[in-house]
Amino acid sequence: MQFEDITYEKPWAMEGAARIMINRPQVYNAFRGKTTVELKEAFEDVNSDDSIGVIVLTGAGDKAFCTGGDAKDVAPGRAGYSPEVKKIVDVHRLIREAPKPVIAAVNGYAIGGGHVLHIVCDLSIASETARFGQAGPRVGSFDAGFGSAYLARVVGEKRAREIWFLCRQYSAQEAYEMGLVNKVVPPDKLEEEVKSWCEEILALSPTALRYLKASFNQFTDSIYGIEAIAMDALWQFYETDEAKEGRAAFLEKRAPDWSRFRKA
Repeated sequence: MQFEDITYEKPWAMEGAARIMINRPQVYNAFRGKTTVELKEAFEDVNSDDSIGVIVLTGAGDKAFCTGGDAKDVAPGRAGYSPEVKKIVDVHRLIREAPKPVIAAVNGYAIGGGHVLHIVCDLSIASETARFGQAGPRVGSFDAGFGSAYLARVVGEKRAREIWFLCRQYSAQEAYEMGLVNKVVPPDKLEEEVKSWCEEILALSPTALRYLKASFNQFTDSIYGIEAIAMDALWQFYETDEAKEGRAAFLEKRAPDWSRFRKA
């Protein structure tokens, strides 16, 4: 399979492992429509490949895992992202429905939609240089699906609300302490650590792992319903003056003026 925005290695590092890498380091691995289409194709392929027992998701370079949607990828004649970006919801589903563990190797910034990507992975291993956080309300966007509802299951309601309501960034160590990642390692040890976790997973019963993953997912699969509604709402929101102000402020590198949008 030939891709432009991602690299897909199968096998990777060892028999039974595969790696999908967002390959847009020049924009901190932000995803555009083409990226989400390619991620969807790669996950569809690897999910159905019985020779693969573990999947790694990461970003190219040492600066970023993924920083969410590329603000410059605008649909012609519309205020929001290109329609293909909507396929990021399919990527979330494919990660959760993969009948094998998915490990996020977080090598730098995991912000916005990139933060959501690592959240929906089964496990997250972070470099000490990784940074985590949400940016949606700062730029006129939101994820009212897995990015918030499932996040609350991972770190608790208070922490999840803090992450979204303040849009702060957190260090890898802070992320570890709140249960957002499984392990933190030096940058030059990240790949080695991920390979080690892959080896341990591949030494286990694949059928047992598949049923365990289904069991872990069962109580949060209901989020699919609200995610469908939330994503439709998000695309409508992108057409509003409020969302346009957030995008314009981001691109113009200025503080947005939200004052006129606080009316009930």
